[in-house]
Amino acid sequence: MDTKQVLSFIKIEHTLFSLPFVLIGYFIAIDQFDIAPGIDLLWILLAAVGARGLAMALNRIIDRDIDAANPRTKNRHLASGAMSLNTAWGLAGAFLLLLLVSAGLLNQVALMMAWLPVLTFVAYPYMKRYTWLCHFWLGLCLGLAPAGAWVAIAADVHGWAAITGQLATGNDLLWAPTILPISIGVALWIAAFDINYARMDVE
Repeated sequence: MDTKQVLSFIKIEHTLFSLPFVLIGYFIAIDQFDIAPGIDLLWILLAAVGARGLAMALNRIIDRDIDAANPRTKNRHLASGAMSLNTAWGLAGAFLLLLLVSAGLLNQVALMMAWLPVLTFVAYPYMKRYTWLCHFWLGLCLGLAPAGAWVAIAADVHGWAAITGQLATGNDLLWAPTILPISIGVALWIAAFDINYARMDVE
């Protein structure tokens, strides 16, 4: 297994595609809370790389038998036998570790909330088997990118209150007027082109 094969397996171009969403959430947060850019940006970007790599690895692992039966996807690494299942699980574990370590270097809230995207990643391949709502679920997965970056910064200032809204000054959902519309927009945009992409499998 070489670097080129790993980058191809996790679709590194998809990771790069998702980073602007992360940066949007980050810059909205530092502007909203009047914070200067710092080392947190590095941990946020590394967490995003870990999350995206984990998502792709889990999708390929869980869907490997379906991919093997589909002419469009039969040449994917696991479906074709170019990569072993053990190697794929090892990569998934490495990306999970990168996500959790990076989130932990941010703050406790970020570390605890890091499990939310992990759960959505696990659920997505199974949703594809049963419902057309999987496209919107995929949108949710990527819509969490700007939200996650925002939470990482907001939690440095307000802790869990950044999410719950239970601030010392009163109840105020800080995320509702700022990052929520961005995340919804990303989710719907991703869902729209995933629906179009899925049409390639219609016979």
